[in-house]
Amino acid sequence: MIPEIEYHRFSRLEDALRFLSENPDSKIIAGGTDLLVQLRARKINVKKLVDIYNIGELRYISEDSGEVKIGALTTIEELKNSKIVEKYVQPLHIASRSFATWQVRNIATIGGNLCNASPAADTAPPLIVAGARLRLKSIRRERIVPIEEFFRGPGQTILNPDEVLVEVNIPKHSGQWFFNFMKLGRRVSHILSIVNVAVAVKLDGGRIEDVKIALGSVAPTPIRAKSVEEYLKNREATLENIEKSSLEVVKDIKPISDVRASAEYRIEMSKVMVKRCLREALKL
Repeated sequence: MIPEIEYHRFSRLEDALRFLSENPDSKIIAGGTDLLVQLRARKINVKKLVDIYNIGELRYISEDSGEVKIGALTTIEELKNSKIVEKYVQPLHIASRSFATWQVRNIATIGGNLCNASPAADTAPPLIVAGARLRLKSIRRERIVPIEEFFRGPGQTILNPDEVLVEVNIPKHSGQWFFNFMKLGRRVSHILSIVNVAVAVKLDGGRIEDVKIALGSVAPTPIRAKSVEEYLKNREATLENIEKSSLEVVKDIKPISDVRASAEYRIEMSKVMVKRCLREALKL
């Protein structure tokens, strides 16, 4: 049973922010696909729920000349069906296609998936390699932070009690970029990732000019595989270099054992998944 909790629903962002500023003991709920499970299991205690799901001004996908903007209440199904996301944020689009079930995708939001701060969140690595920034807002101020600075640990973010994640900003990439996302689970979809990987590679001819690699479910937060990146930069995009670079990922990850997989399995599969993700992105 869910413990007795005060429930407050808002349809305007300003009203929700004002309530949060006056009630710091509140917890935000949107789709609730993660939060309700945690409440039933009594993993978190909260006195007041602030339902923001009906705030329509936070549900959109738009673009301008320089970036893609995604409202925090945009559902995963809307990401999956978006031509803008498919064109400009390919790893996020790939991740949305294997995200849970159709029913969950129609409820779960991108903001909720990020704010839940699960190390296994499938939207985080794609947004990290895409260079996303998050717009956070309170009644007092607004700030924009790189997504890599957002996560502090399992279930922990830099959000203050009176703040709401309102928008995800993703720069459009120029040049010859190649992207990919892959996840490993007990099934291809409908389940938390044992390991997930996103890559973004910029080529100059056959040389790797720039590269970003991010993994989930292998550390307390989603992380960059900077050792792999450093190995690959300014090297030729060959199978041999990808094979050698993938071994470097063990320097970046700190997996644990849990009911889904052992730490040792995650270490081995991280090497395999990084290699596969890069090869598939570069069609090697």
